Amino acid sequence: MKQTEVLLQPNPNARIEEFVYEKLDRKAPSRMNNPELLGQYMIDAGNEFGPGTAYGNALIKCGETQRRIGAADRELIQTSAINFLTPLRNFIEGDYKTITKERKLLQNKRLDLDAAKTRLKKAKVAEARAAQLNISQPEENNIMVNVSYMLNLLHVKWLKIWAEEVTKSEQEVRITQSEFDRQAEITRLLLEGISSTHAHHLRCLNDFVEAQMTYYAQCYQYMLDLQKQLGSFPSTFLSNNNQSSTTPAQSVSSPSVLASASASLPSVFNSMVTSGLSELKSSSGSRKARVLYDYDAANSSELSLLADEVITVYSIPGMDSDWLMGERGNQKGKVPITYLELLN
Repeated sequence: MKQTEVLLQPNPNARIEEFVYEKLDRKAPSRMNNPELLGQYMIDAGNEFGPGTAYGNALIKCGETQRRIGAADRELIQTSAINFLTPLRNFIEGDYKTITKERKLLQNKRLDLDAAKTRLKKAKVAEARAAQLNISQPEENNIMVNVSYMLNLLHVKWLKIWAEEVTKSEQEVRITQSEFDRQAEITRLLLEGISSTHAHHLRCLNDFVEAQMTYYAQCYQYMLDLQKQLGSFPSTFLSNNNQSSTTPAQSVSSPSVLASASASLPSVFNSMVTSGLSELKSSSGSRKARVLYDYDAANSSELSLLADEVITVYSIPGMDSDWLMGERGNQKGKVPITYLELLN
């Protein structure tokens, strides 16, 4: 049970706080969990970068997904507490303690019964030995014989004392046997009830597993949707740029045609960009290019970019295939190809 609580709430301070509020019979204050907190920070950072930028928009979408994961995590904790932890805690603090107490009491009764049987056995052996001894008066008036006679007499009296214990020991055995049988019956009834308790906790365990399945399925779906949204960012910006440059007469009105066109757009654009870059690298001329995303130069050899601005790009022999030289007025530097859209 402790490890399940650790799994559901890794923060020990939060567990202690929940325990204190539970003992005080008060509701613990609602606080944001780790995914919700991360989501809120991402959303705030995205708003600072600007929702209109690609990175800011991506941060906001990631933050919203993290908040949904946090809500699913909160639902998992609540469901697990109601359907699994609470029944298990009630059993451990109630029926299990009673069963443990009765089993310990049964063990003590068994020890008492064994001790009583041992005393009865010793008393019967002493009684049998006393019956076999000869305590007749010796005929010879010898000191040694008289001393031996006195020792035997004392021994016999000591054995008779043990013999007197037989009746008392038999009565004690009957009493302890009765108490042991009664305690054994109580323990047996309690243990028989364990089978129904096991069936109940098996259902609770099944509910806990189903809650985990639901939680992980929701998280997987949330992350899958987020991945699709992040993967659609480049095509979305390209579609916006293409739509701004097209005329109304070139718009598509049929939904099926629109779907097929949007599906084929990335491959067509990639082939156009690849061919355009190949021509640019093979020739010594320059081309105009539109900047798709903001880019901060890592060093003095690179050129910082702003989204939607138009710069002049050209290739230099021996330059890395992922970079081009860019010019903006008097400024010049390397720019990454993936941030550019070549213009005709």
